[in-house]
Amino acid sequence: MEKYLEMIRIRFLMMLAYRTNYYTGILIYTINIGVYFFIWNSIYSGKSNIEGLSAAQMTTYVAIAWMARAFYFNNIDREMAMEIKEGKVAIELIRPYHYLGMKTMQGLGEGIFRLFFFSIPGMVIVSVIFSLKFSADLSIWFLFAVSIILSFFINTQINLLTGITTFFLYNNAGLIRAKRVVIDLFSGLILPISFFPAWAQDIMKFLPFQGISYIPSMIFTEGFSRSETINALIFQGVWVLALIIPIQILWIAAKKQLIIQGG
Repeated sequence: MEKYLEMIRIRFLMMLAYRTNYYTGILIYTINIGVYFFIWNSIYSGKSNIEGLSAAQMTTYVAIAWMARAFYFNNIDREMAMEIKEGKVAIELIRPYHYLGMKTMQGLGEGIFRLFFFSIPGMVIVSVIFSLKFSADLSIWFLFAVSIILSFFINTQINLLTGITTFFLYNNAGLIRAKRVVIDLFSGLILPISFFPAWAQDIMKFLPFQGISYIPSMIFTEGFSRSETINALIFQGVWVLALIIPIQILWIAAKKQLIIQGG
């Protein structure tokens, strides 16, 4: 376990070295939130609430969704694709750790850095600029913390699945880009799931994407009742466990594919 904790520390320090990305990231996310703030204010003009969310809740939802993205977002699928194409993965496989576990810990180290140096300062800046609604109930903050951790693992597992496909496709850049668009759209980052047509909601409730952004954001804005919150956390937990199966199946097949390519 110590070597995986060390990977978290190393990735944290690597992120700390690239401060320019950090500053520009806060600026870009603040602009994104500002754009959505004015768009939703226009949509809510003259309306007290839409689909159960008030204008204040919607503003907070947008801000939390984007700042939470800073924590769960990572590029380990792109890193895996590059290492596989360059052959570096062969060296990684003989080292004394599990390759996928190592990638997960690297993503976690990046997420922890973004949480403390990006999300929290970003929320302070955004809350000064825009009118946000924060809950005074500490249990909401706790449930949100649990949910955002689960969302990190769901997003990371999807990234692992996408990265592993490089063994079979060799060049999966298009798949990686498509995956990012699908997650941003169907996770509730751009539009809350409750705003989708009923038939689309019926389909998405069987998919893991809403566990990435929609659920933690709805918990934070108190858009869920307590029973809905518990069910949503169970939904996330089930998907974290369920995604382990295809990852392991693909990983076993991928290692065999690597041996075949190596002759």
